[in-house]
Amino acid sequence: MPYSRRPAALADAAAITALLNEVDEIEIGRPETDLHTVQADLKHPETDLERDSWLVLDGDRLVAYGLLWDESGGERIDIDQYVLPAHQPAAALVLEAMEARALEKARGNGAARAVVHLHLNVAPTLDTGLLRERGWRVVRRYHVLRRPLDRARDAVPEVPAGVRVRDCAAEADRLRVHELYQTSFAGHFDHQPRAYAPWLHDIDAEGLDWSLVWIVSTDDLGDVGFLLARDDRAAMGWIRSLGVLPAARGRGLGGLLLRHAFAAFAARGRDTVGLGVDTENTTGAPRLYDRHGMTVHYAVDTWEAVLS
Repeated sequence: MPYSRRPAALADAAAITALLNEVDEIEIGRPETDLHTVQADLKHPETDLERDSWLVLDGDRLVAYGLLWDESGGERIDIDQYVLPAHQPAAALVLEAMEARALEKARGNGAARAVVHLHLNVAPTLDTGLLRERGWRVVRRYHVLRRPLDRARDAVPEVPAGVRVRDCAAEADRLRVHELYQTSFAGHFDHQPRAYAPWLHDIDAEGLDWSLVWIVSTDDLGDVGFLLARDDRAAMGWIRSLGVLPAARGRGLGGLLLRHAFAAFAARGRDTVGLGVDTENTTGAPRLYDRHGMTVHYAVDTWEAVLS
């Protein structure tokens, strides 16, 4: 029976989650995709599901899934693609469709080309030969790190004199976290500046516990850093973002925020915490995480295609 293809709908979230967890089991040894994460992806404000999503079925079985979104308003377009190993022809169908749509989106933004990024496990279920044949190349590597937690060991750290840590109970503090995020990540690879409303969607604020988001400030500089964590992943507590302004780096504030998060998760009964880091990050983040006992769980490559 030939493959059938159709757009995704929010009602497909459970089936997509099941597919992604099949892929997880092959790539990293256990399922780590949560339903709410897939639902948030499908509700991305820059995604028109009718034109920017693809499901490929073998009979009644979902075997491949693709999603496209555009946060840049220019040439940079992002895609996700997942496929079961025995169904590479289905992956080729989705990839061809996503490339065509990415170029259409970029041109609609007034760009002459599309620069498309796809994040894949370093040993993915997708045959990377298919990507290389179509001109894709790896431009970056990320590590997903994790660390065991212990309630006795991971106590709330002492805050040095002249330093304060507060959570984000007030809307004004949430706005401040957004500002700190945009400024501290401005020089990072592939950072896309985002206004407050779309940024809230990016971090899935509907499901975010803001008591797990902290701001660090100093007497001399004011608010200088933040840590944004979430406790809605089944596999582990998750630190989504940690940023310190350039003027305040090298003063131990990132480590203070990190230990603060460890203590919060340990107090909640979590036994593991994880985060993702760019291996070429120049702010010292990889060394910071190494010093705090975080080790590599798996690696992810950013693949890039330039389409015109």
